[in-house]
Amino acid sequence: MATPPDTLDKVGAGLDALDVPVEAQRPPVWRRFLKTGVPPIIAFALLLGVWQALWASAILPEFQLPAPANVWNELVRSLSTGEAFGILWTSLHRAVLGFLAAVLIATPLGLLVAKVRVVRAAIGSLLTGLQSLPSVAWVPAAILWFGVTPSTIYFVVLMGSVPSIANGLVAGIDQIPPLLPRVGRALGAGRLASARHILLPAALPGYLAGLKQGWAFSWRSLMAAEIIATSPQLGVGLGQYLHNGSSLNDINMVIAAIFLILLVGIGIELLLFRPLERAVLRARGLTGAL
Repeated sequence: MATPPDTLDKVGAGLDALDVPVEAQRPPVWRRFLKTGVPPIIAFALLLGVWQALWASAILPEFQLPAPANVWNELVRSLSTGEAFGILWTSLHRAVLGFLAAVLIATPLGLLVAKVRVVRAAIGSLLTGLQSLPSVAWVPAAILWFGVTPSTIYFVVLMGSVPSIANGLVAGIDQIPPLLPRVGRALGAGRLASARHILLPAALPGYLAGLKQGWAFSWRSLMAAEIIATSPQLGVGLGQYLHNGSSLNDINMVIAAIFLILLVGIGIELLLFRPLERAVLRARGLTGAL
């Protein structure tokens, strides 16, 4: 028995609708704030409350657990004198420059490892091993090679971030359906055009995950290098500020430095990577993950 034409049209329209991403209705601003803004505020308030209660109970001496107000006063002092801004600039510009250099190095390296079997066989395992190697292990060697100079700082940052970015890109390319590169070759795309227009866009979620991890590793590597490699030539960054607090037995300075390091990490995540991640997910119709 033949199927009526109107039934086939309805089935075709339904299948087409499945391929079209459904735009979720954007909730009001106040509801988004309640969902995303209030929980971190409550968690931070609870943390402060527990901290204040522990300090008031005098379980630990003052030089080990200061009052939250004392740490706040140290932060206000460093901000009012402009010291904190200079410290943040010293570390942030190093981290950004090192991370950008790592992206320029790791992207073609990841493409080579993902698409050239000989290269993957030669250095694929090495990249994975370098990713698991603590970046602080590079600091003594870098000091011997480059001295206590900015080159040491940037070398440690690169060694901490390049393997993560490259491995993230390799993982993203490995998950691309084989049909896409074949279609590109059939349409006449060369290696560079295929990498630019097919591989990188299709591997973007994995690549973005590698970038996020690469930034985290570069920031951690920078702090390790600044703590160990201290010199007037290098200036005072967050790691040096933390090291100075430890040398002076100033727990207020130590916790203030930890707070600033954490603040930078959270800020980069909220201002850069989270919007990028949402844009990528929204472009792929994955609104349920937002």
